[in-house]
Amino acid sequence: MRGKQPVLVALSRLHAYGSGMAQRPLVVVPALVLLLLVCAQTRAEEHSMMSKSAGDTRQPLPLLAMMAEHQKQNMREHLAAVQGIVAAIARDDMDAVAKAAAPIGYSEAMGQMCEHMGAAAPGFTAMALNFHHTADTIGEAARRGDRAGVLSALDRTLQTCVTCHGGYRQEVVDEATWKRLTTAAASR
Repeated sequence: MRGKQPVLVALSRLHAYGSGMAQRPLVVVPALVLLLLVCAQTRAEEHSMMSKSAGDTRQPLPLLAMMAEHQKQNMREHLAAVQGIVAAIARDDMDAVAKAAAPIGYSEAMGQMCEHMGAAAPGFTAMALNFHHTADTIGEAARRGDRAGVLSALDRTLQTCVTCHGGYRQEVVDEATWKRLTTAAASR
């Protein structure tokens, strides 16, 4: 319960800030997204603690400790890119949308990293690659000047995030387990 009070205070301040001014929604949209992300992080931490005791049914994504940390850093970078996209949409700056979307789009290096991260979890690589290819459509729509297309592509991209996070969870394993799991997966 105590975690909700700062959120309520922030929402009331944000509401007071945006009241009565036509241009404020352009500032309020990114602020609301940021506030929602902070709340989601808090809820994710609470959920993480609860899922360990309640039995998390998501498929494990076996990773070495350094890989798990690297993946978490990538997720934070993806989230920052999404925030940049939303901020650029609020300003109706399609060039900035395309620029903000570029880091989450597909590249050969990103594809190799996804394959490596998903080497021990069937289906993970395909889902990760789908995220990056879907994210490419955000930039494509922005370069066409298609604001509705950008929002639709962003929706599809975020849906891949929701699906992946709902289906997989990191499971840190030791080197011997990693080798055993990846060897077994490669032989299928």
